[in-house]
Amino acid sequence: MPRIPTPASIEAAPAASQPMLHAVEKQLGVVPNLFRLVSNSPAALEGYLSLSGALAKGRLPAPTRERIALAIAEVNGCSYCLSAHTYLGKNLAKLDDAEMVANRAGGSNDPKAAAAVRFATKIARDRGHIGDEDLSAVRLAGYDDAQIIEIVQHVALNVWTNYVNEVARTEIDFPVVSARKTA
Repeated sequence: MPRIPTPASIEAAPAASQPMLHAVEKQLGVVPNLFRLVSNSPAALEGYLSLSGALAKGRLPAPTRERIALAIAEVNGCSYCLSAHTYLGKNLAKLDDAEMVANRAGGSNDPKAAAAVRFATKIARDRGHIGDEDLSAVRLAGYDDAQIIEIVQHVALNVWTNYVNEVARTEIDFPVVSARKTA
């Protein structure tokens, strides 16, 4: 049962959040529970949408962003985010089941993407305290400094959504995928 109420509709959300929720609905065709939950704070919703939008314009491809989201959701034991990103990974990023299993385990079947996912997982588990060898490994895989910064930001954004959903116990509105473990 949710611990923080999720507005039942766009109209039930705070007035300042409603235009942003309408934009989400226009883009996705629906307004997932996470967005309506976060709309309780118009400032938080604006921040989330702004960072998500900015990162979508970055240099990491959408499949890599979804791989990172799956890995971080598994690290944090967030079933809401695993459910959402499994759906998005399959339907938008066109990741297959074997790839998403690898992502949840902190890797990838694609060698370059594997380096990004391992790096992201290391950042999350070690709270950013990575070693020089971790940075070297992601660079050797072909990621430049801008992409490395984007990986860090994707970790932070996904940790934030994981934490919001775990604190609130957001009702899952995607086909349910359960976390296997927590950090």
